[in-house]
Amino acid sequence: MMGKQSCLVGGGQAGERLRAVDWQNTPLGPVEGWPLSLQAAIRIVLSSDFPMMVHWGPHLITFYNDAYAPSLGNKHPGNLGRPAKEWWLEMWDQLTPIFDHVLSGKAYFVEDARYTPNRNGVQQEAFFTHCHSPLWDDDGHVAGIFLVVTETTGRIVAERKLLQANADLERQVLAAKSSEARLSAFVSASSEGLYSMSGDWQEMHELKGRGFLKDTSSPNPNWLTDYIPVDEQPRVKATLNEAITSKKLFSLEHQVKRVDGSIGWVQSRAIPFLDAAGDITEWFGAVSDITVRRHADEVLQGQKKNLEHQVTERTIELNHLWEISPDLLLVIDYEGIFRKVNPAWTRILGYELEELLGQNVSELMIPDTALSPLEAYERAARGELSEMENRYRHKDGSTRWFSWVAAPSAGQIYATGRDITAAKAAETELASMQEALRHAQKMEAVGQLTGGVAHDFNNLLAGISGSVDMMQIRIQQGRLNDLERYLGMAQNGLKRAASLTHRLLAFSRRQTLDPKPTRIGQLVLGMQELIQSTVGPATPVRMNTPEKLWSALVDAPQLENSLLNLCINARDAMPQGGRILVEMTNRSLDEYAARQHDLPPGDYLTLSVTDSGTGMPPAVIERAFEPFFTTKPIGKGTGLGLSMVYGFVQQSGGQVRINSRLGEGTTVCVYPPRYYGNAITPLTGFAEATEFPRSEPGETVLVVDDEPTVRTLIMEILEDLGYIALEAGDGAASLEILHSDRRIDLLITDVGLPGGLNGRQVADAARVWRPGLKVLFITGYAEKSLLSEGQMEPGMAVLTKPFAMDIMATRIRTMIES
Repeated sequence: MMGKQSCLVGGGQAGERLRAVDWQNTPLGPVEGWPLSLQAAIRIVLSSDFPMMVHWGPHLITFYNDAYAPSLGNKHPGNLGRPAKEWWLEMWDQLTPIFDHVLSGKAYFVEDARYTPNRNGVQQEAFFTHCHSPLWDDDGHVAGIFLVVTETTGRIVAERKLLQANADLERQVLAAKSSEARLSAFVSASSEGLYSMSGDWQEMHELKGRGFLKDTSSPNPNWLTDYIPVDEQPRVKATLNEAITSKKLFSLEHQVKRVDGSIGWVQSRAIPFLDAAGDITEWFGAVSDITVRRHADEVLQGQKKNLEHQVTERTIELNHLWEISPDLLLVIDYEGIFRKVNPAWTRILGYELEELLGQNVSELMIPDTALSPLEAYERAARGELSEMENRYRHKDGSTRWFSWVAAPSAGQIYATGRDITAAKAAETELASMQEALRHAQKMEAVGQLTGGVAHDFNNLLAGISGSVDMMQIRIQQGRLNDLERYLGMAQNGLKRAASLTHRLLAFSRRQTLDPKPTRIGQLVLGMQELIQSTVGPATPVRMNTPEKLWSALVDAPQLENSLLNLCINARDAMPQGGRILVEMTNRSLDEYAARQHDLPPGDYLTLSVTDSGTGMPPAVIERAFEPFFTTKPIGKGTGLGLSMVYGFVQQSGGQVRINSRLGEGTTVCVYPPRYYGNAITPLTGFAEATEFPRSEPGETVLVVDDEPTVRTLIMEILEDLGYIALEAGDGAASLEILHSDRRIDLLITDVGLPGGLNGRQVADAARVWRPGLKVLFITGYAEKSLLSEGQMEPGMAVLTKPFAMDIMATRIRTMIES
């Protein structure tokens, strides 16, 4: 019984009663057929000590836990497992709009909502803080409601009493003109903490803390420091100033230092007393301990987010499996009508999904098997047949064999079908095996690619994370002089991560390099800490670079990535640890030596990486530069590292050579040609802040991007530079602004936008209404994607993500002034 009702494990009395229900004879059917999202939600409800409830199905069948039972009075336990309307009939008109809202797919949260439930035979006023969240079934439809609730009746009643007490106090103060006598009377009648303050709140006169705050009976000018945490003081001061200025009620929920030294929460209210001239002479207030309520609210929000995360993850997983499954997946009713099919039907049998939905399965099945189509699915519906084989007709008229596994659930049949045509048709077996082999090789290559990309990014993230960790340690130690160095290391890691994405795009599109005269020796030395942190402490890295090295004309980021790749390969060739030596020299090749290296005669630099690893056999050296070739396990490398190094060096006019012997290690040597002009020094470390070009008065920029983070970043950059910034999240919203009479000096738009209009189309439409409008495209892809339908017009430019603030600011200023 427990195995079949695993979602009903535990839960105390509520769990016992739910397990005792004969669900087979209810609208929900047997527990094992319940949707996964319903089972997950019930597990959370029964395992929680916080009041929770689930409503499911058209009748909103109700599940709740022991923590919720006290809120029901004598309705518990008789209403467990019954439709919600039957036991909340007196409040149904109030609850129906909430349930309809949530069943439309939207969450609903309310604090201190008033209801009049009938509990224990008496209809009484009650207050609840609750959050309703939609629950989706396995088909992606909203089928239920998840409810997290806490009753706040006690607090509301207490607050009402406090407000009444405050009102009574104010009337007494205005009538009696004796603050001390009125305060004493109020203290004796109230269970709340009470206090009095000077008119400007600079001094506390008296405080009765009622056990949760420290009492004081003498003037205390340091009350803010004694009672309010440092982080909370600015907010308290701001609210006090507003109350003093308006001469009205001071009211605020804020943190306090409790008697036991812990940090708690209070609701504080105070009223001012005015003299004949209308000046504030004193404040009298009351303070309520709301620590438990605030902590309950935090738990409520945390559990809500956790549940939403779990449901979202499960839904994404199921949808992903449905979309990518190579097998046929279907849902049919007991009459054999298609209710849902996955994209594999199109791939395998050629039918579009719309052609199948609503059709009978017998129209596709060929009735030449032992069972007819209807008989087979009738037996599956009764649970008598879990596996079967039959033939289906392809859209082109051919037939295919499938092996099916089917199971009934909730009035429908769920089945998965695997194509076994190859096993049934011996004459096509060889062709099918070859196709399967090609598919496996392709998937292996994709797996190697994704694994290698993750490998490279993890190495970069290790350097970034290490730098951030070291900054945190140095801050704690008070050693701030090292921060700039670690910031520079982290920034370099981020730049290399961005460079890696550009390299991947460049590999697929054969992007043109950006060579510049570079002092390679300084570039290599600047990478020593990054390389060492990437390969790890078990692999010491030594660099041998002479002072008078020639310069080379290379793409510096590509060279950095190539060197990092070579060092990572060297480390991986030494699983038990070892040493890496990075050397650079000047070398002149005569005609004979150049021919041996497959290079023209001339001057070259040599950049070599040597490891003390296991070495490579000749067969591996021969294939080392082939794309996707790797000797590493799946997920440990893409097979692209050396091939990308080879392609980069070849494009730079150089050559790469591998020297290796088994048991003696490997040396990979790069030969970039010498450059005979003035070279630049690579930037290292963290650049000093510079003054970015600012706007002229009234200049306005419209930002269009569907990614809120990117859009917010650009808006803040613009506002910091003095521009008036307008924003839109898609093409349609941007056209409304562009068609208005607002001044717009520059349009910044992402290339890929949702809603049917891309960035280029938005720009073209904008120039119809605003001829000559400057347009700056931003994109995460290569710039050529913008030019697929023609060259950009004058006054248009492109900026590739990610970008630095100085580059963005300079580009904006240049375009507006051009």
